Amino acid sequence: MANAPSKHASHFRWLSSFGARDESGRYRRRGNHRRWGFPLLLLLLVPLVFAQSSPRVTALEPTSGKVNDDVTVTGENLGKDSVANVFLSDDQDDYKATLVEQAEQKILMKVPQVKAGNYNLSIQVKDRILILPVRFTVAE
Repeated sequence: MANAPSKHASHFRWLSSFGARDESGRYRRRGNHRRWGFPLLLLLLVPLVFAQSSPRVTALEPTSGKVNDDVTVTGENLGKDSVANVFLSDDQDDYKATLVEQAEQKILMKVPQVKAGNYNLSIQVKDRILILPVRFTVAE
């Protein structure tokens, strides 16, 4: 009689696919994959959201000029809420440029007072200065 099927055996088979009973008699799920699915998805999507809002420089026109010349920096997410300052950088120092105009896809800057030579374009994002692989040559 101990092995006799319960009158609810068909329901038990269906419910047992959800997991085992806990001490209160309710069924619990077998795996933790559902519990960790949403946080894992969120963890993977957060960098994508921030990456889309990161400033990106696509061009510098012209690529050479003199002190106080106007230079146009084009790209994405270059607005005031993303880019605080623009610099010309050498191996030792960052020279702050004067921003004449600033929009989401374009910054118009003046070449700062620097010696003639080759410089990298740098942008300040929050409290970090990012040196970009974009070169600018200052002529005498």
